[in-house]
Amino acid sequence: MNNFLITFYNIWNAKELRKKIITTLCLLLIYRFGAYIPLPGINPLGISDFLDKLNSGSKGLMQILSSFTGGAFNRASILALGIMPYISASIIIQLMCIIIPYLQRLRRDGESGRKQINLLTRWLTVGICLIQAPVYLISLTKQFIPFSSPSSSSAYLIDMNTFYGSSMFWMIGVFILTSGTLFTMWLGDYITDKGIGNGVSLIIMSGIIARFPNAIVKEILNKIKKGYEGVIILFLEILLWLLVILFSIIIIQAVRKIPVQYVSHYKSLVTDSKLIHKRHQYIPLKVTVAGVMPIIFSQAIMLFPLTFSNYIKNTEIKKFFRLFQDIYGVWYNSTIFILVIVFTFFYTAITIPVNQIADDLKRNGGHIPRIKPGKDTAEYIDYVLSKITFPGAVLLAIIAILPSIVFRIGVTQNFSLFYGGTSLLIVVGVIIDISQQINIYLLNYHYDGLMMMKNRIN
Repeated sequence: MNNFLITFYNIWNAKELRKKIITTLCLLLIYRFGAYIPLPGINPLGISDFLDKLNSGSKGLMQILSSFTGGAFNRASILALGIMPYISASIIIQLMCIIIPYLQRLRRDGESGRKQINLLTRWLTVGICLIQAPVYLISLTKQFIPFSSPSSSSAYLIDMNTFYGSSMFWMIGVFILTSGTLFTMWLGDYITDKGIGNGVSLIIMSGIIARFPNAIVKEILNKIKKGYEGVIILFLEILLWLLVILFSIIIIQAVRKIPVQYVSHYKSLVTDSKLIHKRHQYIPLKVTVAGVMPIIFSQAIMLFPLTFSNYIKNTEIKKFFRLFQDIYGVWYNSTIFILVIVFTFFYTAITIPVNQIADDLKRNGGHIPRIKPGKDTAEYIDYVLSKITFPGAVLLAIIAILPSIVFRIGVTQNFSLFYGGTSLLIVVGVIIDISQQINIYLLNYHYDGLMMMKNRIN
């Protein structure tokens, strides 16, 4: 506790760090405020009425979809699409940089190439928004609450049967949803530049954490109703949750170090003979190089049944799609487990250029002990990478299906989503990143203070 108070005191005294943290919190507050502003002509109560009638499996799938937007998706907010179109565009551009030679050259051009790739990513984000926004608005009619439904509140505050009401609604809705994503993207960039941490990751994390107080309160109330037995179960659940967090931290930070030697030759001024100097370093290969991306890819694929099931007329295909809509079912979790493993290997293969690493080592005079430079080095790195990727992929897959497992053993639906999956990994990863940045700022702050004291003494 004393260390925490000392750290907080040091953060408050570091003027630049304090300013960055306050700026970050203010911008996140603006984003959270925007998540509660509904689209023009939308009745949020009507959508809530629909969500309350969903079964637990479909509701869980909607919660996963909404977690990246902090509930804005379920509220039909002006920020309903959130930052996800930008993330989708970034993933597409990243994959295209491997396939298209022009983008490969841009990526190697340094800062100028990075700026052009960022510009392409932003334009692609606009294109994705122009596709996703109409689909989302259609889902308000076809999937959320039909306008003609007599058993529930209407999703609209305007008469969608009139030409003026429908045409203006589509035009304004698409424009506002696209603008909301661009505004969220600007907030993320501004947080990265002027605040602390990665802005996009912080925006996603803020949406996830916003659901946590409601989830933990419901879990506590649910267990208290069961008396002493419920309190003991609650204690065990929280203990298990903390162990899962510790497990996630270990997975994120686990590294396999490959030793590397750099040999340099220089001439002795005394004996005029050549001497050899060896420097020992290592190549750090993370056990989970892909991070949270395989889970995001897998969940994005699993959202297709939810998106297109209402547009399919064939009864047998509809029944087949419904098997994958229950996030607590065997079919959904088995598929997610396999997809996470497959995508982990795929994403690792496209993000770790083993041939380039081997060439860079050879060019800089480095080599792995007992391994020949060049092709043998690339094969050895690829061999080590494949050995550590498999256990990392399995561990990621286990984390991906943990919410379903704990839900089956009695944890409430809202709280179970914090036991694993994308939510937990994003929150843990962002908090670790922010803590590291704060420590760097504090070290620089103390170093600057010591240098000022030294200059005054001199």
